[in-house]
Amino acid sequence: MKLDNLFFLPLVFFGVAVSAPAESPASSFNVHSRSMSTDRPDTTESAFTVPTGMFQVEMSFLDFERDAGGGLRTEALSWGQMNVKAGLADDMDFQLVFDLYQEERTVSKGATTTLSGFGDVTVRLKKNLWGNDEGRTAMALMPYLRIPTGTELSSDAWQGGLILPFALEINERASFGLMAQMDLVHDDETAGTDVQWLASATVGVALTERWGSFLELVGSSGEDTDFMATFNSGLTFAVTETMVLDAGVRVGLNRAAPDLGLFSGVSFRF
Repeated sequence: MKLDNLFFLPLVFFGVAVSAPAESPASSFNVHSRSMSTDRPDTTESAFTVPTGMFQVEMSFLDFERDAGGGLRTEALSWGQMNVKAGLADDMDFQLVFDLYQEERTVSKGATTTLSGFGDVTVRLKKNLWGNDEGRTAMALMPYLRIPTGTELSSDAWQGGLILPFALEINERASFGLMAQMDLVHDDETAGTDVQWLASATVGVALTERWGSFLELVGSSGEDTDFMATFNSGLTFAVTETMVLDAGVRVGLNRAAPDLGLFSGVSFRF
């Protein structure tokens, strides 16, 4: 797929969508006049914000990714990736994203290189454009900034981007989400900035009052990177009205994408 095609993919999706706030099936409880909606576990971010004066923590217990090809094998492992959110207004929240611990291992021709520690920190601001508390559709605008930390796993460069999540409620048990994302990333070779694009579409289904599932397709490409396509799927379980567990898998659909990813986590609000 060409970069231009990837860029117009979200526009095609938006042309078909005509109704409703798509919340994850596990977030169907009404608390403080707005049900809890999370950005995890899928790639597609939520179009809904955290209510004013409340906090929400979305944490990964374990995230593992593996890729092999061309005589090279890479494995990435992260523990405790955190997204800490604070409701600033009825339609806006602030987010701080960071990993408590990361490890990247590369094996090539029998030699192993391992990098580990704390990665970069990302700050995000989500502004809901419509549909936070009513209607069948919702959309948000989310700019972000990645701050280098100077560690082994740091990019050593300031980076940023813009995320546009859209939500559609199909019916009481099913929801649909779309996302377009533009990233400005540092190019180590030229010391300049490259543009990367990402588009995703996800369907969430409430299996029972507490159990939910999702299916997702994600595509990404950039100036110096090949197009990557992945299929993601997982389950969610609502422990309480304000706590949701999740687990799932990511599968690469082409050679450029990582072969396999596994993840699990929890989200809670207070």
